[in-house]
Amino acid sequence: MAAKVVKEDMNVFRLMSEYDTDAECRAALEELRWPDGVTCPRCESPKISRIAARHQFDCDSCRYQFSVLAGTIFQDSKLPLPKWFMATYLMCESRKGISANQLKRTIDVSYKTAWFLCHRIRAAMADLNPEPLTGTVEVDETFVGGKAKFMHKTDRARRIHGTGGMDKVMVLGAMERGGMVRFKVESHRTREVLHNFIASTVDDGATTIYTDEYSGYDGIGDENTVHETVNHGAEEWVRADVHTNTVEGVWSLFKRSIVGSYHRLSTKHMEAYLDEMAWRFNNRENPYLFRDTLTRLVRSENLEYKDLIAH
Repeated sequence: MAAKVVKEDMNVFRLMSEYDTDAECRAALEELRWPDGVTCPRCESPKISRIAARHQFDCDSCRYQFSVLAGTIFQDSKLPLPKWFMATYLMCESRKGISANQLKRTIDVSYKTAWFLCHRIRAAMADLNPEPLTGTVEVDETFVGGKAKFMHKTDRARRIHGTGGMDKVMVLGAMERGGMVRFKVESHRTREVLHNFIASTVDDGATTIYTDEYSGYDGIGDENTVHETVNHGAEEWVRADVHTNTVEGVWSLFKRSIVGSYHRLSTKHMEAYLDEMAWRFNNRENPYLFRDTLTRLVRSENLEYKDLIAH
């Protein structure tokens, strides 16, 4: 069953045909969660009896009864699984994301349900143990949302104020050329913050790090890694191979998604939207993105609504 859950073979019509019932969706999730056969989530025993009428399993060793949804992000959800599948597919296929309002209209649910559904899928997309970036890495920061202050000044002058305006959120980005991207939301553009971000995302053996001329980046190079800059303040954007255009292109994509899809993002959930973008961008060449996202969902712990809105 899982072999059919493949992006290159999948479109909306096939999705509606092959995964339009709860039973078909459960069979796919079962294959993704237990590719080597069902095991008990409590004692890990493979001795399992199937209770078909209740869509459950009974562990012959510890007598624990469970379903394929137990202990996953699907747990306690009353939303039909075909709608989960459709929402997941749309979030994978929408290069600039899909808003909760659009999802509400598309799968015919309330706004609250659509909003919660999007955030549960984003939670599964988060990469909790990302590999460090290597090779040539570009590092940059951008400011998202709010009303920018110092609008009468140049871009460089506004950036010197540290946040680009009090209402804006600073997002740091590091991208390996031809590879992955990493994001982090921070409140201050200080030397310590920038150096800590680079230390946590870039491998110590990376060959080169490219940034702009901001002094907070000074000292990030060492005997293993060359640090070179472009002087944006002097309108220098490219010098031979030295530039930050690749990561800046990612910023453009993210900001277009805000304008075109989300319209506005809260600071509170900014990390979640960045997790979604990073997952989709880092899997841009992955023909199995839909399948791999479903696998993340069925292997992720449940996210309760009260926890989502609590902080």
